[in-house]
Amino acid sequence: MKRFLALSAFCTLCACQTDETISGFTQDGSVWSLKSINGLDFTSTATITFPAKGQIAGAGPCNQYAANQNAPYPWIEISQLSATKRGCADLQQEVQYFTALQGVTLAEVSGGTLLLSNDAGDELLFTLDQADD
Repeated sequence: MKRFLALSAFCTLCACQTDETISGFTQDGSVWSLKSINGLDFTSTATITFPAKGQIAGAGPCNQYAANQNAPYPWIEISQLSATKRGCADLQQEVQYFTALQGVTLAEVSGGTLLLSNDAGDELLFTLDQADD
């Protein structure tokens, strides 16, 4: 009987943590702003959010985007990235961001910092936007 109760408790705990992707490890509604790519300041504006399990969304310098992400944390695998099709003066930086974003394989959330990286040493550093009071 004790073994059954322990197993039931374990299964219940597992059911509570249904989202093992990065979205389950960030605050609901949190917006992260890109600060640098590979140690170089990102001088345009780009954001990323994790609105629901298996989803990412955000804004590049010119366009809104969305993609899928179903790897369990701390891994990340971004697929099926789609974006609106507006042009702007920062389009080259947007292409750099989208290319780097699709190449990341690891995610690390620590306080107000989000680091997306890969085994080749590429890194995208984000900081958590503070909500207006």
